[in-house]
Amino acid sequence: MTTQPLPTYFVSHGGGPWPYMDGEFRRRFDELEGSLVRMRAELDNMPKAVLVVSGHWEKEAFTLSSAARPGMEYDYYGFPPHLYEIAYRSPGSPALAERAAGLLAARGLPTDLDPQRGFDHGTFSIMKPLYPEEDVPLVQVSLHASFDPALHIAAGKALAPLRDEGVLIIGSGLSYHNLQAMQTGAGHEPSRQFDAWLRETVLDTPPHERERRLVQWTGAPSARAVHPREDHLLPLMVVAGAAGTEPASLSYHQSDFFGGLSVSSFRFGEPPLEGNNL
Repeated sequence: MTTQPLPTYFVSHGGGPWPYMDGEFRRRFDELEGSLVRMRAELDNMPKAVLVVSGHWEKEAFTLSSAARPGMEYDYYGFPPHLYEIAYRSPGSPALAERAAGLLAARGLPTDLDPQRGFDHGTFSIMKPLYPEEDVPLVQVSLHASFDPALHIAAGKALAPLRDEGVLIIGSGLSYHNLQAMQTGAGHEPSRQFDAWLRETVLDTPPHERERRLVQWTGAPSARAVHPREDHLLPLMVVAGAAGTEPASLSYHQSDFFGGLSVSSFRFGEPPLEGNNL
């Protein structure tokens, strides 16, 4: 059994409760689903637990869901009624929530526990394809409401020891998130420009320079056209911080997402040695 730390991942999580749907809308996420299936395969053995930084949760402190049996947060609108009755039933982990909160607090970062918070679609939309058995302990982490990228990188660095403890850290967001422009088609070219910058930053830039570029992300081409609010980009900062100086690779890329958007997901670090047989 290797003692290699688990990699971290930034996942562009798609739209709404897509794994629970069928038909044309569901098919738009086939490539994303394939990347999640590959992700599970390369991780080989099941992680002891999963910590998801969700772009759908903002608090005044880094807050962790601490219920033993979390409920659901139906944080989407306009879908058929049955999609407001679905449930992802993985157990929570109060012990992991307290451990993560302790790591954050030890670095002087504001933190809190929330025993009421359920799984939002930033979490269950990726966990359903990744672990459909719903048996892996799962804890959510909120964003800090300041949206300070350096603070989120610092949070990732604080949480990094969890990688050595069998905890899989995932940042769940979307590398493109401008819903209004998505609906009109105006986002296609800005998404290509920003995605090219993001891939260059994450994949081809030395780690310390990578961190500087991520902190200064608003200077990227079409940055605010792609992220009017950075809630869906900040989970990337956390997992990059947790990865430290480890290199990254592209785990998912689609240039025709919703008719022409460019979106990407990334892995930081290498998968367990037992999983390098793909």
